[in-house]
Amino acid sequence: MLRIDNITSAQNPKIKDLLALQEKSRTRRQEGLFVVEGRRELGHCLDAGFIPRTLFICGEILDGREMDRIVARAEYLNPHVGIIQIPAFIYDKVAYRGGTEGIIAEIEYRDRTLEDIKLGSNPVVMVLESVEKPGNLGAVLRSADAAGADAVIICDPLTDLFNPNLIRASIGAIFSLQVAAASTEETIAWLKGKGIQILTAQLQDSSLYYDTDMKKPTAIVMGTESTGLSDTWRQAADAHIRIPMLGRLDSLNVSVSAAILLFEALRQRQ
Repeated sequence: MLRIDNITSAQNPKIKDLLALQEKSRTRRQEGLFVVEGRRELGHCLDAGFIPRTLFICGEILDGREMDRIVARAEYLNPHVGIIQIPAFIYDKVAYRGGTEGIIAEIEYRDRTLEDIKLGSNPVVMVLESVEKPGNLGAVLRSADAAGADAVIICDPLTDLFNPNLIRASIGAIFSLQVAAASTEETIAWLKGKGIQILTAQLQDSSLYYDTDMKKPTAIVMGTESTGLSDTWRQAADAHIRIPMLGRLDSLNVSVSAAILLFEALRQRQ
């Protein structure tokens, strides 16, 4: 039978440790843990087989039947998962955002590599190089999930893949999708070894995206809005593509651009 502990002070060391995990990437790496907040996000996380270490539950917010269901799923993955009940005033202090339904979990960190990715017969892969903002990364993951992309590869990442902002912006797609982190050189070699054409999104020396064949195995590669892609990617590309810009500005948000290109690949395959 699971032991349920109660914490009634915001100064409890376990609460301080939870806050440190939320705030510091270095702490997450050192402790081998990250934080997931909310029923939907935690559901995707557990479905993907991530191992829960501790659940912090606010019974004043979370429905009792829902609490039993979440605890049962967590216990299935880790029979020794810790269960800690906290009052609403502590939950409000540790919750990264409002309206997350009374559940926060510490999850065991897992590195995600190219070798973990399993591709279909005609894959579409989204590749992002050095995209820094967690909100943008999360939005791209949601688009990749919606468009049925096989995987998302983040090259030379400037943000932690388990940053709370990224998890929140992706609404758990960071768990439901195949996501890997790798260097640019490793990713190029992996794509070429799999026979996947590389299409780089860039303004220079490029063709309109809807005039480019995306029916075969395809990787769509995007960089940051400020600096674009590195020359390494431009030189490795099989084709350069662009989205027509009819206004005065010369760029779109990376998440908007990614959605346009991913759904074009989907349209061509219908």
